[in-house]
Amino acid sequence: MSVPKPPRPRAIVLGCAGTALSAEESDLYRRADPFGFILFRRNCETPQQVRDLVAAMRESVGRDDAPVLIDQEGGRVARLRPPHWPKHPPARAFGELAERDRAAGREAAWLNGRLLAHMLVGVGITVDCAPVCDVPIEGAHDVIGDRAFSRDPALVADLARATCEGLVVGGVLPVVKHLPGHGRAFADSHAELPVVDAPRAELEATDFAPFRDLADMPLGMVAHVVLKTVDPFRPASTSPAVIADVIRGPSIGFDGLLFSDDLSMGALSGDAGERTHAVLAAGCDVALHCNGVLEEMVQVADAAPILSYAAAQRWARAQAMRGVPDAVDAEALRARLDALLTPAA
Repeated sequence: MSVPKPPRPRAIVLGCAGTALSAEESDLYRRADPFGFILFRRNCETPQQVRDLVAAMRESVGRDDAPVLIDQEGGRVARLRPPHWPKHPPARAFGELAERDRAAGREAAWLNGRLLAHMLVGVGITVDCAPVCDVPIEGAHDVIGDRAFSRDPALVADLARATCEGLVVGGVLPVVKHLPGHGRAFADSHAELPVVDAPRAELEATDFAPFRDLADMPLGMVAHVVLKTVDPFRPASTSPAVIADVIRGPSIGFDGLLFSDDLSMGALSGDAGERTHAVLAAGCDVALHCNGVLEEMVQVADAAPILSYAAAQRWARAQAMRGVPDAVDAEALRARLDALLTPAA
């Protein structure tokens, strides 16, 4: 007798190890029914190969609309790369343009988002883990660096919104990250747990500000960063206080679907199952596991409940926001973007 699927998928996003699904991965996906999937550089060789992989992922769970995520920011964070895909500039390039000409910077950010969406939709990807809305400070770890638009919170919010709008019009949902702010971290959360001890008022005025301005966006990602003035013991991703009081509360007021940052990062402790439980218990809607290690994915699947009703409603609202892209002249858009970003002689 076959076991019926639960009414909603499991509250996890999983990766895979290579450029095609193994039998073990396909079997796990069928049994676990994850909410969605995420691709990394190791998974992307050619456009047709990516399209086939995305189709196989969706087929494994029997949902044509299962979200497939990717980190395609531009600059050094790009999973799809030349020669098969065009290179996009880092966010800082748009900030520098906007400092000279605010309208030009915003137009360029929108065009960049629209072109990113065109590239992603072409291989079946529907969610981009971008833009970065962090506000870096002097001396902070370079893990954010030129991935940030600016050190001006208002400019960050303006250019991030333009990027989001370009992505949405092109049929791709943006994920604003890293809530409630990673810009003043002096450590890389991929390797260790950053601790931020700035006063709450300073965080409200800078780190939280872009996310507050973008609280109407459909999807967000929570950082593995300790904010000592809110919760001195747990990173934001595993802190009920940070998620309820800051991210969902009046400091930011975000009501979109919340992903954790990658569970396999060095900032977290415990095994994969314990990490899954911690981020979901704290208030994240979906736990994100990226490294494609099968043993860990099994632990994640065993620890995760089905998607909550509230999370399912947030996802439904997000899907309703995603545009159906019109035909676009990508070459003309890219020519305009290049003209905006090229300094006058």
